[in-house]
Amino acid sequence: MNFIDRYFKLQENGTTVRREIVAGAATFLTMAYIIAVNPLILQDAGMDFGAVFTATIIAAVVGTGIMGLWANWPVALAPGMGLNAFFTYGVVIGMGHAWQVALGAVFCSGVLFIALSATRFRQWIIEAVPRSLRFGVSAGIGLFLAIIGLRNAGIVVDSPATLVMIGDLTSSTAALACLGFIVIMVLDARKIPGAIVIGILAITGVGLITGDATWGGGDWAPPSLAPTFLALDIGRVFELGLVTVVLTFLFVDFFDTAGTLTSVANMAGKVDEDGKVAGIGRAVFSDSIASTVGSLVGTSTTTSYIESGAGIKEGGRTGLTAVTCAVLFLLCLFLAPLAKTIPGWATAPALVFVATFFARNLKDLDWEDISDYGPAILAAVVMPFTFSIANGIAIGFTAYVAVKALTGKAGEIHVAMWLLAAASLLYFLKDL
Repeated sequence: MNFIDRYFKLQENGTTVRREIVAGAATFLTMAYIIAVNPLILQDAGMDFGAVFTATIIAAVVGTGIMGLWANWPVALAPGMGLNAFFTYGVVIGMGHAWQVALGAVFCSGVLFIALSATRFRQWIIEAVPRSLRFGVSAGIGLFLAIIGLRNAGIVVDSPATLVMIGDLTSSTAALACLGFIVIMVLDARKIPGAIVIGILAITGVGLITGDATWGGGDWAPPSLAPTFLALDIGRVFELGLVTVVLTFLFVDFFDTAGTLTSVANMAGKVDEDGKVAGIGRAVFSDSIASTVGSLVGTSTTTSYIESGAGIKEGGRTGLTAVTCAVLFLLCLFLAPLAKTIPGWATAPALVFVATFFARNLKDLDWEDISDYGPAILAAVVMPFTFSIANGIAIGFTAYVAVKALTGKAGEIHVAMWLLAAASLLYFLKDL
């Protein structure tokens, strides 16, 4: 115990081994849903469910382990929500690229992230994008997840007349999805750890009784990683010139990580009187390494989870919290049959619930300045309506620079934002 105390600096951070383990378990319970949700989303891209299940856990274990053992931060990592949806529905289905190429783009974005993490350019970029656009992009990702979840539940369907319309709410699966959402919200409101996981398992259990779900079966041993391991196609990324795709993965991961780590730092007391965050460099570097490793084993971008706040609320202050969470993820390798049992409609409530968490960022916009909130809202609504995170980011950036410049506020535009807006314009004009 003395070694653990010294290594993680438990006494220095005012915590204990027991408190850190409890905190790690709390963090795990709040984000364990990704073990089932991520394979289901990437399966739509044509990837093998079992291989992605194993890759998801490996990415979470490696990323969270590095964050805990090297950076000594109580933060857990796993394939990010929103980024996995962009991977499947944006890059593979929307743009028509093979999933191997999409993995190559994730790898390239991870390498760029590592390079940025090692230079001062990281801070320059973070300071360039205004808070309003960060809030708008985050909310847009939430709305993107929401429409995917509602579609998977059969609550929203396509319509030749109005584009979208209400589905058949009398169907058993739609009803169960609605019930699942209510269960998750009630449990979360009552501060019960693992609300999302409990909700998913509860309605899946009901589905097994009603016949709307079937037991996944199969071996309890970890599924083979062979179908996705090192299957990424980096060469085609360069051949096809997928610069925008790479930058979108990079941008979303970069700012999601920055926002998450900053929030967690405040909660964990890692910010000094001058506003400097202790160990932020190692934390960001850990995140960038995790993204690269994840693409190699076969999953979309791995990123820091804001759900880590659940563990910090339980008293977690050091990397021992993250290591505990990593161990619990590792044990889940032997739960593949259970993950295969969970149908898409059962994870739909989780997607919509996570969407509400993202969407609440809109409350922090400056609602007195149209040049601030206008582009942010535009970015947010374009994402679900065009089924593309990249479109939302590009339009939001372009609108922000245009509105600020034309309303006499050009001085508020960071130099890097001019470059990002120009790149966004090129993104839309590339096919002319």
